[in-house]
Amino acid sequence: MMRMRTAARGATVGLAIASVALLTACGTSGGSGSGGGEAAEELGEMEGQVSILAWPGYVEDGSNDPEVDWVTPFEEDTGCEVTVKTFGTSDEAVNLMKTGEYDVVSASGDATLRLIAAGDVAPVNTDLIPNYANIYDFLKEKEWNSVDGVPYGVPHGYGANLLMYNTTVFPEAPTSWDVVFDKAGDYTGKVTAYDSPIYIADAAVYLMAHQPELGIENPYALDEEQFQAAVDLLKEQRAHVGEYWSDYLKEIQAFTTGDSVVGTTWQVIQNVLASEGATTDVVLPEEGATGWSDTWMISSDAKNPNCAYAWLDYIASPEANATATAYFGEAPSSDEACEYRDDCEAYHAGDADYASQIWYWTTPIEDCVDGRTDVQCVDYAAWTEAWQEIKG
Repeated sequence: MMRMRTAARGATVGLAIASVALLTACGTSGGSGSGGGEAAEELGEMEGQVSILAWPGYVEDGSNDPEVDWVTPFEEDTGCEVTVKTFGTSDEAVNLMKTGEYDVVSASGDATLRLIAAGDVAPVNTDLIPNYANIYDFLKEKEWNSVDGVPYGVPHGYGANLLMYNTTVFPEAPTSWDVVFDKAGDYTGKVTAYDSPIYIADAAVYLMAHQPELGIENPYALDEEQFQAAVDLLKEQRAHVGEYWSDYLKEIQAFTTGDSVVGTTWQVIQNVLASEGATTDVVLPEEGATGWSDTWMISSDAKNPNCAYAWLDYIASPEANATATAYFGEAPSSDEACEYRDDCEAYHAGDADYASQIWYWTTPIEDCVDGRTDVQCVDYAAWTEAWQEIKG
């Protein structure tokens, strides 16, 4: 079984409000007000060490499993000794990066813009990262990992938040998210949903298709009316949700026992259930889905910038990226990486049409990320407050 995240990737109640406030003030306009420092122009001698802040399963050195180690080859090739600290939520990562103790961080889209606006991460010079050239174009220079076309990191792995269903309850695969929203009453108590404020975007994706009069163009750019519509939809759904999940083991158990029959999931969870003979399957519904694209970013106060750049290049190399993303349970960042994996098809790796249906997690801010300037959008602090109201 592949190792997977053991804690919620989304934010928790302990949101760093000050960070969001700063993000709102800075916006995403680029220039000297966004991000910290300047991108390196050239590399120097390796410092001999690098401190990495990462999701569990992203930096394995054999200490958890002697058979799983992609850190040692990096250390041997570069002379950079790796120390790693793992985190459980994006909020935790944002707060830890403020300490200046880490050279590199693996950040999800619900953290990246906060890190950029707070000046905690620096732009990267991709000319100094040879393996950047092979990364899928649909992951590069996006609103969650760049500002005004300036990249702030290297894409790692990505995936979609899919719809899982019990094949006994659903002899025919559902084609819409309506089974967890407008038709959720048919499965009261057996609907499951991801436990994070970012799940509000899932409701917004559904409303984009079913209430076009709301004018939602991006599920992370919601004005007050659009945001309230998404919140109201989730409050209606609440009566039918048996469990909100963040621990993948709990979702596996719930679908195994039949306590849950339909809801949000990840491809890797379906892979585990399938290997255990469970009567489940997954689908990317016709409305599309939210998802994640993680980014390796360098601290603006990095004490070991040369080793940091070396890590970004190494982890984007085909074999290392293939090993890390397979272990974690997500699509790799390049076709070359798929040469070292036999499951890329299951993850739709490199399928640009499939990827275009995914709305990758992006930090909601007042400066609407859909480009509107005539309204203010609801920021992430308000999303967090609303999420607590939704769950009750």
